[in-house]
Amino acid sequence: MTRIKIVVTAPIEDADKIRQALGEAGAGVQGEYSHCSLSVRGQGRFLPSDQAKPHIGQPGKPEIADEERIEVICDRAIAREIIAKLRAAHPYEEPAIDIYELMDEENL
Repeated sequence: MTRIKIVVTAPIEDADKIRQALGEAGAGVQGEYSHCSLSVRGQGRFLPSDQAKPHIGQPGKPEIADEERIEVICDRAIAREIIAKLRAAHPYEEPAIDIYELMDEENL
């Protein structure tokens, strides 16, 4: 079974809602535990174009936003469903989503 790690950043005030949606979709299962995730706080920087509809800030003006980086693992077979639930729960027009394939210890 191939496992992946999904990483996304979100406004701090939306992080719990996103973590809950990820867990309900099946992400974050490790053995007998569910809804497992790691979060780290940081600052995101971006410049929305004049056509953007930003959740934070205004088009054409540089913005710095306090964000939380959320990391979860899941089986690759359900990744598309999890990412769809993530996008539905996320307030950003274009959330940055990173996907990493994981190796099993036996295959090292």
